[in-house]
Amino acid sequence: MIQLKDRDYKHVAQRILGIMQEQREQRRSAIPCESVEDLAEENTFYIFRTDTQTVLAKGIKGYEQAKNRANRFRQAMNLRWDQIAFKAERKVPQKFGVSPNGRSFTNARGDMGRVDYANRFNPSKGRRFKGYTDSQGNFHDID
Repeated sequence: MIQLKDRDYKHVAQRILGIMQEQREQRRSAIPCESVEDLAEENTFYIFRTDTQTVLAKGIKGYEQAKNRANRFRQAMNLRWDQIAFKAERKVPQKFGVSPNGRSFTNARGDMGRVDYANRFNPSKGRRFKGYTDSQGNFHDID
């Protein structure tokens, strides 16, 4: 059997740590960061004062433009860095449910379909049964 000294173990441990660091760097460089930057550029932002919660500007397209505009507001109003901020505006949720005319229905995914009304009356709800059929042929009750 071969006798290994402490310095041999240190050499092996250092080599393993070096290989692990190389693998970690390769994984980091493989992640596409462009998609995150694209998302930041397509969002709209609003600028507000943090002390009074007053909205100063809305609908600014792109992260860099929002940052520049917030900086100009700060300089023009003699504010500190922590007194002004900007955030991405929330997306307007899609409206779903039965349309006002009662003939079409939109589910949460945005799929539209025709509303079917049953011949039978639902006494507990005080109206007819209604629902829609999805693309796979499944029937879904509404209300």
